[in-house]
Amino acid sequence: MARPGTRIIQAKLVLVGDMGTGKTSLVLRFVKGQFFHHQEATIGAAFFTQILSVSEATVKFDIWDTAGQERYHSLAPMYYRGAAAAIVVYDISTMDTFARAKKWVQELQKQGNPKLVMALVGNKSDLDSKREEGEEFAQENGMLFMETSAKTAENVNELFYEIAKKLATASPPNPSGVTLNHEETQERRGKLFCCIG
Repeated sequence: MARPGTRIIQAKLVLVGDMGTGKTSLVLRFVKGQFFHHQEATIGAAFFTQILSVSEATVKFDIWDTAGQERYHSLAPMYYRGAAAAIVVYDISTMDTFARAKKWVQELQKQGNPKLVMALVGNKSDLDSKREEGEEFAQENGMLFMETSAKTAENVNELFYEIAKKLATASPPNPSGVTLNHEETQERRGKLFCCIG
């Protein structure tokens, strides 16, 4: 719920990454507080909404969870077009998903919104495995970086909170009220009614 006096930002957020990296699990943990050990694969995309209040604003997320299968890759631009934020997810225990995450970042940089807030997320931090160089890659590309675990809920809410804070500070406040230039208004009124009576 929005707090009185705070501005409201409607933000489209898209999750991209390989199949099995836990994109849907991250969103379900954030939106519903749920985790399923055997999550069905997403077909095409799934849509969720969630509201998050930060000190600067209230952010209403429209979340598009895209399918990770290669056959759905051609649909991805339809979901990330016009997005304010993107979460690129990889599985910290699988090097192939990190390599693919890098390609997603390049695609979003080329074709996405130039002011896109991006986060690189190494999911499945509950697995004790060799970490990829995700943090370094994220820093080189001006992205947020976080390791998460949808299973244990580690850093899931923090991820969305950090994105909301970035969106709130990147989005200039809307001016409240309208300022009219009295002289310009009189001049326009004279032109509108020049030929009456």
